[in-house]
Amino acid sequence: MPQAEDKPGAVRKDHGGHGHRARLRERLLSGGAEALADYEVLEYLLFAGIRQGDTKPVAKALLARFGSLAHVLDAEPGALLQVDGVGEASVAALKSVALAARRMARSQVRDRPVLGSWQALLDYLTIDMGHLTVERVRVLYLDTRNHLILDHHVGDGSIDEAAIHPREVIRKAMDVGATALILVHNHPSGDPSPSSADIQITRRIAEAGRLMGVTVHDHVIVGRNDHVSLRAKGLI
Repeated sequence: MPQAEDKPGAVRKDHGGHGHRARLRERLLSGGAEALADYEVLEYLLFAGIRQGDTKPVAKALLARFGSLAHVLDAEPGALLQVDGVGEASVAALKSVALAARRMARSQVRDRPVLGSWQALLDYLTIDMGHLTVERVRVLYLDTRNHLILDHHVGDGSIDEAAIHPREVIRKAMDVGATALILVHNHPSGDPSPSSADIQITRRIAEAGRLMGVTVHDHVIVGRNDHVSLRAKGLI
């Protein structure tokens, strides 16, 4: 069944909707990346779900509730639906943009040497993991040219030997023909500072890798708006 249009709720009916939408579209197409303020970007995205009326109050309500455009796009559907004027069609429009952003970031990583595209990798990881409310552990397995072979989701939970086993990590590398790897996990608190457990498990995996000829290039911890590289900090 086709997706029903959201009811605008408190959205004003007397706004010059068509003209305003046309002006936003013109500014978007002709003005470049900074043509629209964050609330105007949300206004435009909400047009897909709210076909008539003023979407500005809903856009500003979303920013007030979640704090930023990025946090709106990363918000859970249930939380978005709690904002007055937001229905399933609007949520779908917002989540499709978040999905497109992740796909674009991933495409910048897939076909390039990872170590030569480090910022693209960090952008991808931040977009993909920075919003998570659970701790997620991933291992990026690389070939001899440092191209990505496998982005392996190890599991969710604290990164210790109960969740990630050094021998299993290295065995997986051998299975997929990887010669190097990068450990990745996120801190849902938003603070990417490494814990003692993060450092210890990284060193154990690096030691296991040395015995089998698999290099651990780094362990990247992703926070909400930042990241930490254990290699850059001299911890591995």
